[in-house]
Amino acid sequence: MKLSVVDDETRVTQLRQEMTGQSARFESAPAGSIVAWAVERFGTRLALACSFQEVVLIDIAVKVDPRIEVVFLDTGSHFPETLEYVETVRARYDLNLTVTTPVAGSEDHPCGTPLCCEFRKVRPLKAALVGKDAWLTGLKRVDAPTRRSAPVVARSPHPSAAGQGVPLHRLRAHHASGGRGRGSPGRPLVRLRQGRVRTARLA
Repeated sequence: MKLSVVDDETRVTQLRQEMTGQSARFESAPAGSIVAWAVERFGTRLALACSFQEVVLIDIAVKVDPRIEVVFLDTGSHFPETLEYVETVRARYDLNLTVTTPVAGSEDHPCGTPLCCEFRKVRPLKAALVGKDAWLTGLKRVDAPTRRSAPVVARSPHPSAAGQGVPLHRLRAHHASGGRGRGSPGRPLVRLRQGRVRTARLA
């Protein structure tokens, strides 16, 4: 049955209220509890978008749902070590992994130009989330002033999904060890000399 505009607006309002309430309840909750709620609430219509900088989030998610879909945005600008690491992690967890690539026209917008991320991240992620009701990702509240009050759970402005966010301050106990979960492989670029890491294009 097709929803009327009124019904659709009511559903959006109810969803927004639900997300606001859950966000407040989860503010001091362990990350695993947040992921478990998201899996129970959205099931297979949930995805995890991950840059593989914080594999601890994958470690937590697959312990809750081993077949959760993980989305990696291959921008075409990653170091070979990063791509090798993605494959190492895929094998380690037997990931249900989706790897996106830049959309047509990206060559006209090289890295550093205003529309670079639109063609390499925004549009590929939008396509990957078609058919999903929600998505998980890691946000560091310390990264920018606009993220300091980022909710744990929120309705996403993304048109394809309701949206979940697990701020990585929630994972700070793991983050101190380079974003690793117990038994998860360490990132190779972290072990390289600092001068190389400063130039690493990992996102």
